[in-house]
Amino acid sequence: MKFLTPAFILVACFLDYVLGVVIPQQARRQPVLPTPQLITLPLKRVQNVPKDIHPQMLMQQYINHASKRLARMTGRQEPSEHQLRSELHKRLYILDGRPAPSLASPGSSFNAGNTRLGLAATQGHGKQPSKGSINNAAENGGLTSANPPTTNNSLGLAIEANDVAYIATIQVGTPAQDFKILMDSGSADFWIGSENCQSSTGGSCGNHTFLGPQSSSSFVSSNSPFQVTYGSGAVAGTLCQDQVSIAGLSLNNHTFGVASVESPQFSSSSVPFDGLMGLAQSTLSQQNVSTPVESLASNGLIPAAITSFKISRLSDQLNDGEVTFGGLDSSKFVANTLVTISNVNQQGFWEGAIDAVSINGADSGLTGRTAILDTGTTVMVIPPADAQQLMQGLGGTCDSQQCTLPCTSNSSLAFTFGGSSFAIDPSDLLILPVQPNNPTGDCVAGIQPQQIGAATQWLVGDVFLKNAYFSTDVGNNSISLAKLSAP
Repeated sequence: MKFLTPAFILVACFLDYVLGVVIPQQARRQPVLPTPQLITLPLKRVQNVPKDIHPQMLMQQYINHASKRLARMTGRQEPSEHQLRSELHKRLYILDGRPAPSLASPGSSFNAGNTRLGLAATQGHGKQPSKGSINNAAENGGLTSANPPTTNNSLGLAIEANDVAYIATIQVGTPAQDFKILMDSGSADFWIGSENCQSSTGGSCGNHTFLGPQSSSSFVSSNSPFQVTYGSGAVAGTLCQDQVSIAGLSLNNHTFGVASVESPQFSSSSVPFDGLMGLAQSTLSQQNVSTPVESLASNGLIPAAITSFKISRLSDQLNDGEVTFGGLDSSKFVANTLVTISNVNQQGFWEGAIDAVSINGADSGLTGRTAILDTGTTVMVIPPADAQQLMQGLGGTCDSQQCTLPCTSNSSLAFTFGGSSFAIDPSDLLILPVQPNNPTGDCVAGIQPQQIGAATQWLVGDVFLKNAYFSTDVGNNSISLAKLSAP
């Protein structure tokens, strides 16, 4: 009889953390949108890859995160922590070679963990990050720094791990301090850690940068509490006002949150950011305030509440990711490929209709689908029947637990939005080898099966978004996509 090894039990204790992306409730606020200039922020990624995490366990973590996120996006009941732990439990049995039980014990050890996980380098077909980029990340607290920006009013962006999250540096307070902020199109609240921040499990909030009256003479606290719930983890604190500078544009007395309590998923020193900026529509804000991009527009600092993303791929070693406020950076995309479509989500997320899905240039037959475009989700999570159909066409397989593709696959997948087709690089469809020591065997796919929304609703994260220029417009409630310029 086989039993779970201590290593697997240890692995499970680190699997509760997922990307810190806010899943907000609805609030009501409409921005006013005047007119001046364009600014761009640099995004960067974090290199922090645990070597003892099995790829199947890592993938289940991403699926669990996406399940909770899309349930909240669509107003459905989200899966319980018990259900999510049971999925991790099943993974352990799969790895151990035994059939999985139907449920894990509520008292099992699978609910603990405070390690920020990143995707390990794809092996086999996938491109490898250079030794220099890994060293860069190690020297910068797990972040791969962006190159200097090439446009005015811009900041270069950083990358977390291998294309896991995208982080910009802004300035807050008097005197101004630098804060590393995760940029998330799937939430609408902006917060950073408070000087009196405590972890919900006890102790401090790690070696992050904090804000409060000790560090900022312009800091003004309020008695208004806020709490934001994430895919895994949460923060709570009070609203404050202070000076916020985004790419040199100053928001005076801007209202946002300082977190006095953070769950370990944010308080841990291994987390490479100091706060989070939600860039969906403010109707989602739990703080019930305007997002920074809406405030920049209403204060006349940018022409409109537009946010645009150029997400970089670590293996390309270009480090040219950007988030742009107020417009689109025309140097990042091919102008005649730009299409604009309506946002069909009624809650403030960014969701567009998919006209067609093609596999290796042929129509897949999948129609009537919509995609929630979310920079805070690493993979794509779609209904099992759709996942199985896509995998069959791509030459892979799907079961109830996961989809896999041969690590040597060159199969292509493309989505059509607004009459324009956007292809996904085959390497982005390959996450990790199922067996770490067999890089030419099967790889966990960047598409995973889960019924987490409507039967026609897909949650489409960075697997796709690395392959297109992505822009959102609050005033027009629209989404724009374009093909990326050649490097």
